[in-house]
Amino acid sequence: MGESDPMSVSYAPTEDLELIRTTARQFLEDRIGLETVRDLMMSEEGFDRGLWKEIADLGWTGLAIGEEHGGAGYGLTELSVLLEEMGRLVTPGPFFASAVLATAAIDTAGDDVQKANLLPRLASGEIIATLAVFEEPRGWDLSSLATTATADGTGWVLDGAKPFVLAGHQADVIIVAAGFDDGIGMFVIPADAPGLDVTETPVLDPTRRQADVLLKGVRVDGSALLGGGESTISLRKTLGIGTACLAAEQVGGSQRCLEMSVEYAKTRYQFGRPIGSFQSIKHRCADMLMKTEHAKSTAYHAVRVVDDDDEFAIAAPLAGSVCSEAYNWIAGETIQVHGGIGFTWEHDAHLYLKRAKASSLLLGDARYQRQLLGQAIGL
Repeated sequence: MGESDPMSVSYAPTEDLELIRTTARQFLEDRIGLETVRDLMMSEEGFDRGLWKEIADLGWTGLAIGEEHGGAGYGLTELSVLLEEMGRLVTPGPFFASAVLATAAIDTAGDDVQKANLLPRLASGEIIATLAVFEEPRGWDLSSLATTATADGTGWVLDGAKPFVLAGHQADVIIVAAGFDDGIGMFVIPADAPGLDVTETPVLDPTRRQADVLLKGVRVDGSALLGGGESTISLRKTLGIGTACLAAEQVGGSQRCLEMSVEYAKTRYQFGRPIGSFQSIKHRCADMLMKTEHAKSTAYHAVRVVDDDDEFAIAAPLAGSVCSEAYNWIAGETIQVHGGIGFTWEHDAHLYLKRAKASSLLLGDARYQRQLLGQAIGL
């Protein structure tokens, strides 16, 4: 993708975007309805590998991968439309970890050989990958990663711990961010590497599984280091791409919560009239609409300026902050509009609330995103 002028970016949906949206919505509603979501989130692995193959066959896992590497050759805008539709149905599985985070890391930091080796297998769905970056108690701070990579002959030895790695136990490959003399490097590690211990951990949102990753003397050869050297800038860009894509997914969840609330307000009668006719419910739904539209604007802008590094450094954390807070608030209000039934396990509202809460912490909470935004504009 070439350089883009943020002042001339068009936000009108194209024929391709509408086709992606229509096709994705139909497939997800037919094959991954909310009943299926409930079944998958209670299953041992957390997703269906047969369904994963179907998604790969549709080209979704390679949507944003170049045609030279077996992908569809689209960009972040098209991928964000797909993620928005996935967010509408709190779609379970490792798609975000593999097709967004890991793919962006390799595409951003990898050399030609690494891209040729990994991207075609990611595009085809042959392998699932994830990205392990953040640590406790440092949270989202990249300046002091405790995980280390020590040079050992022609290779590296990694030691450290990465908690809450998205789809860690589902992945065939884990890309680990570790500190070394030159700064931060990203290392591609097979899930069965000696010394690598992956343990699934309990999570708030069971539709999006996480794992603790422990590295104890994990040895890799020199080719495991993406780009062959320091990659802090590439890592930050990768996380920005993840934040923008997550914002699009949060928009989809927010939109569905709004639709659920409006539908219920029209059909739930109290005192002989629909509850949507009461001023308090009208105001709630109107506020939900305003926050959803605001979130859409920030998310759509972020994915469209990804090639302009200066503008993207502002747009991505702005979208991350706005969309996280909007989704959290809207999901909570959805439960309030539904009243007593909204608090029950049988109702779907809690699926969205859990996804909203978990997603808001995935790549940095709203406060952290505002810190990045402040840094980007020189505050």
